[in-house]
Amino acid sequence: MQASQLSAEHQHFRETLRAFIQKEILPHVDQWEKENHIDKNIWRKMGEMGFMGLNYPEKYGGLDLDFYYSMIFCEEMSHCFSGGFTIAALVIQYMSAPYLLKFASEDLKQRYLTPVVLGEMVSAVAITEPGAGSDVQNIRTTAVRDGDHYIINGSKTFITNGYYGDFFITAVKTDPSKRSKGISLILIDRNSVGVSSNKIDKMGWHASDTAELAFDNVRAPVSNLIGEEGAGFRYLMDGLQLERLTAAINSISIAESALQYTMDYIGHREVFGKKVEQFQVIRHRIAQIVADIKTTKAFVHYCCDLQNQGQYAVEECSIAKLQASELAIKVVHQCLQFFGGYGFTEDYKLARMYRDVRVGTIIGGTSEIMLEIIAKTAIDKVSYNKK
Repeated sequence: MQASQLSAEHQHFRETLRAFIQKEILPHVDQWEKENHIDKNIWRKMGEMGFMGLNYPEKYGGLDLDFYYSMIFCEEMSHCFSGGFTIAALVIQYMSAPYLLKFASEDLKQRYLTPVVLGEMVSAVAITEPGAGSDVQNIRTTAVRDGDHYIINGSKTFITNGYYGDFFITAVKTDPSKRSKGISLILIDRNSVGVSSNKIDKMGWHASDTAELAFDNVRAPVSNLIGEEGAGFRYLMDGLQLERLTAAINSISIAESALQYTMDYIGHREVFGKKVEQFQVIRHRIAQIVADIKTTKAFVHYCCDLQNQGQYAVEECSIAKLQASELAIKVVHQCLQFFGGYGFTEDYKLARMYRDVRVGTIIGGTSEIMLEIIAKTAIDKVSYNKK
């Protein structure tokens, strides 16, 4: 099953990336999981291969390729058996750096975007707060103009790459009286005075550094404003479709990984004198998983076609994210059952996948938010247009 425009060049890229993962990533994943820390040298190695700037212009070190290369990147990275490592990579390239490419000044692009594409810097996006998750309009972090600087106060939470990252694309209120129209995006350097972070102890994604951030009278130059003051909410809404699509690709690829890992196991595991795969109840459940994955993947690939065409596909990406993330949880849950007691041990990858996959229906907008978006388009006839 392929998206409509995959070529021999796309397949060659997949093989090259897969070989890189086998050599440079998989041997270290277990260690990163144990240490709760990804060796930052991997980003530089990936940058040298061009993997960190697939859809970015050559002037910033990128390869300026079509979106199908990113689709392949998301798929293959999701087969690493480490949700923490995968999400760290996806946040850099698809959930934070795009705001620099689309809206930042040329100066910021040269100083921050180029190093990200080269693997020399790790970026993060800081939106969620203790009292404001999906309801972005209610963020409380403020940025008050003081001459040539903004004075920033507030806190963020659940920020991937928030502990070891080098800078944060941060949502702030520059005019609290204007609600969504008072939100701006400001780049905050990790080493700025007044910035502090603490790791969050998570159920899964152990390799990634998810952090709480605190900003105590942090001074950020006005030149660090991304785009226009007051346009931050619009910028964020623009970026959510790519974020949700990459999350959908990640989820369906995790489901595929779990299925393949399980197929390998039940193909040699024997119970009552025959292989587990020979029991009809197992065969039929596997068959249903295969059918569910193939149909959902087809729709996710359709959304990739829309992304490659530059369409602002709010409803479609919401559906893809909803269906893929919910399915991935069901698939991993069922696959763990096929392993019996062994699935409950850390000796097999299913235990880690079981922990990691659960957050898929939460990140990038919960399943409930996806359902409300779909309801608005289907029932209320809301049309989401790119502004």
